[in-house]
Amino acid sequence: MTERGGARVALARHRGGEAGKIRLRQLEITLVIAVQSGLAAALAALLAQHLLGPGAHVFAPAAAVATIASAIGQRARRTFELLAGVGLGIIIGDLLRFALGTGPWQTGMVVGLAIATALLVAGRGGALVGQAGGTAVLISTLAPMDRGLEVPRILDAIVGSGIGLLVVALLVPVNPIRVLDRAAAPIFEIVTHQLEEVAASLRARDAQRAIAALERLRGLEADIGRLNEALSGADEVVTLAPARWHRRAQFHRYARGVTHLERFALGVRLLARWSSTAIQYGEPIPEELPAAMNRLGAAVRALHIDCRKDTKFNETKAITLEAADLAGRAWGHGLRAFGDALVTDLRAASSDLIRATGYEADEANRLVRTAAGAGEAAIRPPVHRRLHRAGLRNISADGTGRDPRSARRATVRRRAERARNGRRAGHPRRGSPAR
Repeated sequence: MTERGGARVALARHRGGEAGKIRLRQLEITLVIAVQSGLAAALAALLAQHLLGPGAHVFAPAAAVATIASAIGQRARRTFELLAGVGLGIIIGDLLRFALGTGPWQTGMVVGLAIATALLVAGRGGALVGQAGGTAVLISTLAPMDRGLEVPRILDAIVGSGIGLLVVALLVPVNPIRVLDRAAAPIFEIVTHQLEEVAASLRARDAQRAIAALERLRGLEADIGRLNEALSGADEVVTLAPARWHRRAQFHRYARGVTHLERFALGVRLLARWSSTAIQYGEPIPEELPAAMNRLGAAVRALHIDCRKDTKFNETKAITLEAADLAGRAWGHGLRAFGDALVTDLRAASSDLIRATGYEADEANRLVRTAAGAGEAAIRPPVHRRLHRAGLRNISADGTGRDPRSARRATVRRRAERARNGRRAGHPRRGSPAR
């Protein structure tokens, strides 16, 4: 009980430390976005006053903040939607105001038509829909009292959006590798730990432990969603920010590695499910099977290190092929239905990791197939190889390469075949009286 309690306390400390690191990373990106927003708002207000003349110019800093505060990776699209929404709201608001006049019900008609048109154009909600509705409200309510509202609104939107993109791309660009690693680190950690849990459940034949690992893996959807957003954001930064262009090669290698991580995580869920089922049905579990799980977890950890340090993926590839070799050895010992499915999915997961290192699907499958075949052959050699070795032992001494015993057996088989054919044709056996 003392050892088990100590292990649980150590695990809780480890998870708490990892959670604290993640929170600190999130605080860092929050501070960066806050600084970007404040700087963009100040520059947009200052530039609008100098370029557009005296006035409130409220929408210029608002557009700048809206551009930066949007999700990372969607800022360029958000800027386009913002400008398109403003233009759409002005067009619809002016046309209907001249046709219908002004008033409460006219305002409702203008806003409803602007929102409907924006939804038809965009196909979903977003900045375009919101700006179209908001601009339509301003045009229908304030334009009768404040003439010439349309052009300043468009100019404010252009100035604010441009300043927002300028701040993001030139003045305070985020580190794309940190953004990507911040989102990918929890997934690497969870997948590695759950593979170790599945391996431990196979050794202890504890089905509930494998089921618990499966439930934890099913909770990765939110983390995978954040990873996809981070991929989009990092791609945006290395595309727009000249200060981060030197990170492009590293980003593309990292992105290639984590792109296959989602598919690999789904494969690990299958491994946990088959493991629990094989344990529940009492199927044989060779020692090589949990060892392959542990090596696969070590390969995931090596992949994370290689992506973060921008090194070659030689270690990841080597460890993954070790896992495939162990899977082949486990299959060579003989498995039943669920164990066979477990080995099949383990090989598929290994292929996904090999693809994460830069190989195409066919080459990755070939490497895994070769490694698994070598492992299987080490435990259970192929039949043709055994026959070949037996044939070499039975070669005659005269060097002709013919086995006398094999020839005699073949002669006996031919004579027996001729005798059976003769009986089928109605001929009596030799030495037997005719009927």
